[in-house]
Amino acid sequence: MTTATLSLSELTAAATAAARISAAASDAERAGWLNAVADALDANAAELVEIADAETSLGVPRLTGEVARTTGQLRLFAGVITEGSYLEAIIDHADPSAAPPKPDLRRILRPIGPVAVFSASNFPFAFSVAGGDTASALAVGCSVIVKAHSGHLRLSERTAAIVAEALRGAGAPEGLFALVSGREVGTALVQDPAIKAVGFTGSIPGGRALFDLATSRPDPIPFYGELGSLNPVVITAAALRERSVELAAGLAGSFTLGAGQFCTKPGLVFIPAGTSFAAGVAEASKDKAAHAMLTRRIAEAYPDGLRSFASVDGVDVVGGTVDQDAAANGAAPVVFATTAAKVLDNPGQLLEECFGPTTILIEYADQDELSAVLATVPGSLTATLHAQPGEDIAGLVEQLSGLAGRVLFDGWPTGVAVNWAQQHGGPYPATTSLFTSVGATAVRRFQRPVAYQDAPEPVLHPALHDGNPLHIPRRVDGELVLT
Repeated sequence: MTTATLSLSELTAAATAAARISAAASDAERAGWLNAVADALDANAAELVEIADAETSLGVPRLTGEVARTTGQLRLFAGVITEGSYLEAIIDHADPSAAPPKPDLRRILRPIGPVAVFSASNFPFAFSVAGGDTASALAVGCSVIVKAHSGHLRLSERTAAIVAEALRGAGAPEGLFALVSGREVGTALVQDPAIKAVGFTGSIPGGRALFDLATSRPDPIPFYGELGSLNPVVITAAALRERSVELAAGLAGSFTLGAGQFCTKPGLVFIPAGTSFAAGVAEASKDKAAHAMLTRRIAEAYPDGLRSFASVDGVDVVGGTVDQDAAANGAAPVVFATTAAKVLDNPGQLLEECFGPTTILIEYADQDELSAVLATVPGSLTATLHAQPGEDIAGLVEQLSGLAGRVLFDGWPTGVAVNWAQQHGGPYPATTSLFTSVGATAVRRFQRPVAYQDAPEPVLHPALHDGNPLHIPRRVDGELVLT
């Protein structure tokens, strides 16, 4: 199912037909499809990891864990749709005595239609061909056309073949899933009238270009993009006094994890002025090995980002060196130190994401200066606070909550749990929408609400029947009914 055998118009026509069949299928049927894909990926994990490591250099342990995360996501969404609350079924019975009289209204979420998904470079399984975007869209009854990432094209093609075979064997309709590749095809996919939404994980320039295409169509469509994130960390003076060594080691492990290519890498760390914490982080980072980066293009961009930071007067390199050839020798950690005042003077340069194992430690003089510099930080996926029990942090938590979709306490942001409560998204440029791309509620991106007024029961989705044959949670006449 690639453009090698079918044209884009043929793929989108097949996706449209398949979406109608999938929307009419039961949740149990679609859950079976997802579980079949998960089982197939697990069965072929060793082969897939070998291909992925050859193309991305992420290492067998990391990639093996990512396959498990990917299949876990598929099984989570199978559970989400059979549990049923994802439909948000609401029934308000008619009330002729009301003023004005109220009709019978029944509301439910329905699948949006064929979806385009753009694979990520840094997560070749969990955010790619069979990743969270694909899984959540398939779960609710959408068809999916994935645009492969050029950084792991062979893996994408093999994964897609396994997914397609598993879906076919489980009885899913032909055209429900397909893979395409190439920049021009990706652009055409976003503009194709059959596509009703786009999921994207990648760079700010690339994502913004596609976002503009999606919203400037004659029929604008939702673009669920994850673009860039600095993931600020704030450490209080009390926390540094009690846990300086522990915090330095934790930060070093987090910003160098996966060669600093995690979307949740802590790129900015705000610390009280006048401490030796910068030296501690440099010491904790010095033995972290250089690692090959995902693509040559990413590796060549990393030293450019380092030199940009270092060129700002008042920004010091306290660990590592900016003079490195990441493409030839791998990316080595670099720790920068500066002040809040310098960031306020140079936000355009210092508040840019540098993809790789580097972080900037930013000293603040007092709470007012900390608040002022945090106000300049762009939207992020995460914000982290390290404080001690009893400190008055309410105002700081409120400000961090405005910056990010997930606020962490006494931890590190790298690592994203896949569960019902997860929120992986934040104010622009972290994401282009209010929704999450990870966790149970990711399905909400690919649904739209429809209300049926005075409808005969046979035409209604079973979730809206009075007898509740699906035994799912619903709101009936204003009251939440769990079964």
